[in-house]
Amino acid sequence: MAGDKTGSTRPDFATFIGIMLSVCGIVGGLILEKGNVKDIIQYTAAIIVGGGTAGAVLVTCPLKNVISAIAHLKVVFFERAMDPASLMEEIIIYATKARKQGIVSLEQDAEHASDRFLRKAINLAVDGTDLEELKSMMELEIDQEEQYAEDAAKVWESGGGYSPTIGIIGAILGLIQVMKNLQNIGEVGRGIAVAFVATVYGVAIANLFLLPAASKIRARAAGDSKLHELALEGVVGMVEGSNPKMIRAKLEAYLHGAKQGAQNRRQERAAA
Repeated sequence: MAGDKTGSTRPDFATFIGIMLSVCGIVGGLILEKGNVKDIIQYTAAIIVGGGTAGAVLVTCPLKNVISAIAHLKVVFFERAMDPASLMEEIIIYATKARKQGIVSLEQDAEHASDRFLRKAINLAVDGTDLEELKSMMELEIDQEEQYAEDAAKVWESGGGYSPTIGIIGAILGLIQVMKNLQNIGEVGRGIAVAFVATVYGVAIANLFLLPAASKIRARAAGDSKLHELALEGVVGMVEGSNPKMIRAKLEAYLHGAKQGAQNRRQERAAA
């Protein structure tokens, strides 16, 4: 039987590499244009954009959603060390034993299931929960987890919507200071350049982290839902006493259908 891997995670190198590439690309482009890194290092602009964006998000979103969004940062930088194929193989092992010895024989094995959702579904089945009630309970849990992730994603998405505008406010505040010192013409050009750093911060933070983080949270939620639906289909097959070969065929078809459905949705969005 598989060991207990629930909660096992690994760094999401795509996130780290993406952030580094984005920052290096922008800073590298600045240097190639004979600019100076000091030109875009302005702590006052960072305070304006960071504080303004955080305040706007707190006004927009309930505090519990903001806390949830912060907690969901772990799925942006880390990913679960599990894939649908390995979960399917584990389910087939359980199904084979249940077919030979009965579903109750999985009582001890369930504690070592690699996925928390699978463990819960098997335990309900072992306890003799009615099949329809089991499906209803587990489907409700899937929906709740999706909604929980969606609420967190909306927080980061709202931040991505506000930060560019806050950046413009910072630029305007900087220009006001420039206009107050027009008598010193030599400093006007430098002051204008500094003023627009806030706009750079606002747009960069939105497009390099906030909006991508929201998308990554949704992608992780979709992946988890697929795993959970796969696990539920497998447990339903066990309860019904289906042949493990039939369960495998059904789960393989399910995986293929999930991939094809995702591809079709991407094509529909592209056509729209």
